[in-house]
Formats: sequence, C-alpha cells, structure tokens
Amino acid sequence: MSNSRAAKASDLLLILALLLTGTAPVAIAEKATPSDDVVRIGYQKYGTLVLLKARGSLEKRLAPLHVEVNWTEFPAGPQLLEGLNVGSIDFGTVGEAPPIFAQAAGADLVYVGNEPGAPAAEAILVPNNSAIKSVAELKGKKVALNKGANVHYLLVKVLEKAGLRYNDVETVFLAPADARAAFERGSVDAWAIWEPFLSAAEKQTGARILADGQGAVSNHQFFLASRPYASRRSDVVRIILEEVASVDEWAKTKPKEAAAALQPQIGLDEATLEQALLRGGYGVKPISDSVLAEQQNIADAFYDLKLIPKRIHVRDATLQVTGAQTKR
Repeated sequence: MSNSRAAKASDLLLILALLLTGTAPVAIAEKATPSDDVVRIGYQKYGTLVLLKARGSLEKRLAPLHVEVNWTEFPAGPQLLEGLNVGSIDFGTVGEAPPIFAQAAGADLVYVGNEPGAPAAEAILVPNNSAIKSVAELKGKKVALNKGANVHYLLVKVLEKAGLRYNDVETVFLAPADARAAFERGSVDAWAIWEPFLSAAEKQTGARILADGQGAVSNHQFFLASRPYASRRSDVVRIILEEVASVDEWAKTKPKEAAAALQPQIGLDEATLEQALLRGGYGVKPISDSVLAEQQNIADAFYDLKLIPKRIHVRDATLQVTGAQTKR
C-alpha cells in the first residue's frame, strides 16, 4: 500500500474510532448534495446555536436571500464535526479539542469565529459521597469522558497541575448520556463534562466539582464551517455570526429569559439552565493569532500523548493561512 493510501486508511480508522466512543448522535442529517439555498447547521445541547435555533431570528434574517435553515442535533463535538466532514452539515459549534481531532483526521474545515473562554463551564465531577477530595487522588481511578471533546484537554491539564500524567488515570470513553449512567451507578470514579450536563448533574445527583477549567484551560467555543461552504457562502456565514452575536448579548444580559427559551429545547428546568448560562462566555470574535496559538498548544499536547496520529498546523484550518491575523 502506498504511503498516501496508508495515511487515508489511518485517517478513516481515526474517524471511526471517534464515532465508536459513544452512542450514535441523537439525529444525523442524511448526506445530501450541498445547496446554496440551504444552510445545514449542527448544534448541541449547549451554547448559543441552540439559543439561536430557539429564537428563530436566523430564519428571518436569511429569508430575503432565499436561504433555508436546517438544524441537526449532535450529542457532542466529535460527532458534529464528523457530520461536517462527511457533508451532512455546513456549519456548527464545538469546544477546543474536536477541531484538532477532526483536522488530524483530514476534515476540510475552517475556523470562522470564537467566543471568549468559559473555563467554569466544564469540570471534573465526583459523586457527593466520594472519598476523592483532590485531583491528585484520581491516580489509578476511572474517569469518564467523551473522547475528543473539549473536556479531553481539561483532563490533561488538571492532571498536569496536580502532578499527574494522563496515563495515571484510566480513561473510559463514553458519550454524555452513557457517561452519566456510568457515573450514577458507580462504574466510574469521576466524570469530565461540560454545560448544561454539568449543572444538571450537580442539581439532580448532588455531584461535586473536583476541579473546573479555571486556571487550567480557556475553554473557547469555536464556530466552524466546511471550507467549500465558507468559500462559496461567506455572506451566509457572516450573517450567522452576526445573529449569534445578537443572541450572545441577549443571553448575557437576560439569562432568565434565555433559560426560559432553552427549556423546551433541552428539557432541563430553568434554574439549571440559568446556572449553565451564567458560566458561559459571550461575544463572537474573529480568530486571532493568540487563540490560534492556544489551539496549536492543544494540538501539540495531543500529538505528544499519541492521541492524534500526526502533527497538525492549526492555522491551515483557516480561510487565510498567512498574515498577522485571520480576518473575517
């Protein structure tokens, strides 16, 4: 087998491994021929895209352009970016780690914006009655997480701060629903998870935060698009980001209203959703050199840990890969 064919096979195996780390997505759009008359957006049960969906303002904004909006829900970032990679969606939002795994697997994606860091919006949880009182006590313990999600890097960094190596714990790769079930029945000792699953576990099970991202990670949320779509419909991408910025301001200043809008979308009570929203980061920004540098550090760490099969250059996943700053 040639080197190029072997590399493609390795990339395919990585993509399949990401998909098999948890349950299937709640819904995955069928692969379809891309159309400039439709923008297909992937979202999760968190972040401003689900708020944007609830508000319905994007549909109104795109109507004069005769562009429809199709929404598809995914359980986590890796599955969402797999949908983008195979052409099922055009645009979505994920945390820090999923784009790195996807880029390493050959996905033709581009960063088009990010929100400020929200380090308190992800954490390592233990049961309320757990004897574990510090991260250092996780040595030799089982920690559940969604492989390739933003919490993957959180685990790496909080262990590092506690003087532990990544291999000092036993990672159990599970999607959020399966991870919570394992956490509740005691099959794992800790759970690395993000909002709103984090607040839901705290309020519904009494779970205790062992450590969150503060002082360890930035936990940016990124907006990404397939490179072909971003190149063809930069006008639509710009409008999406403008509408997200508007929703961000609303959620930041009126979290009770935002929580009420989310409740029928997510099914959690408003108090839980308000707590989750208060831990978020709001305000869409263009991708800067400093944010790209942070992403590069994550990519390098994952390569050194052999979590991705090759070194990547994060800047390659932008529409403009030269110059002082990527501008949109």
